[in-house]
Amino acid sequence: MTNSLNIRRVYRLEAAEARGVVIVIDVIRAFTVAAYAFAGGAQRLWLVRTTDEAFVLRQQEPQALLAGEVGGRLIPGFDLNNSPSLMASTNVQGRTIIQRTGAGTQGAVGAINATHLLICSLANARASAAYARQLAAINGGVITLLPTEGSSQHLPYIGEDSVCADYLEALLLEQHNATALLTENLAHLDASGRFDFMKQGDIDFPFEDIALIKGFDHFNFVMVGQRKQWDGFDYVEVVKRDNV
Repeated sequence: MTNSLNIRRVYRLEAAEARGVVIVIDVIRAFTVAAYAFAGGAQRLWLVRTTDEAFVLRQQEPQALLAGEVGGRLIPGFDLNNSPSLMASTNVQGRTIIQRTGAGTQGAVGAINATHLLICSLANARASAAYARQLAAINGGVITLLPTEGSSQHLPYIGEDSVCADYLEALLLEQHNATALLTENLAHLDASGRFDFMKQGDIDFPFEDIALIKGFDHFNFVMVGQRKQWDGFDYVEVVKRDNV
């Protein structure tokens, strides 16, 4: 199967170009938050583009929690910010979480031509690669990796989402050095100061997030998205699928 894979890569601003099995990647921090929401027992996520859509969508389920950020900070009227450590310490058992962020949820909602949609961070990368390979086996072998850092014009900038995409590609191609490659790339991110904005005492950028962001393959589940509509706008419903 590996030899028949057609692995492509597009970025958030070209999300509509993604085809086949699309893995949308946001490591800092939307889909790390999502992984910890599901680990904590959340029933489902609804991903939206705007804060207004989040408030409108909550009319479907008034008990839903709103989570996300604008400029990295908690949105007024939202219940949770974009911190995985806060999500991990919050009781979300059985809850619906409506999530809006500046990169991850934009990429997921924008991937309008995906045959199958997965959302991913380092926390569940290996499980996501394995599931994507299964889906591709019955869907023509096309897998698109969609880092949500921005656009291809930002290259050669290599951020955490591209690092995760490199790891996913190595896993998909069954490269023996996939873990070593990831470990080296994370060390480069560390050395570049990529995680320095997270500090002790900052509730929106807590230092405790760093270990959760870098903790790869912590969960053996996938996060599967499906496009939905409500009140004239598109959103993505995400559920957890275990035992992949």
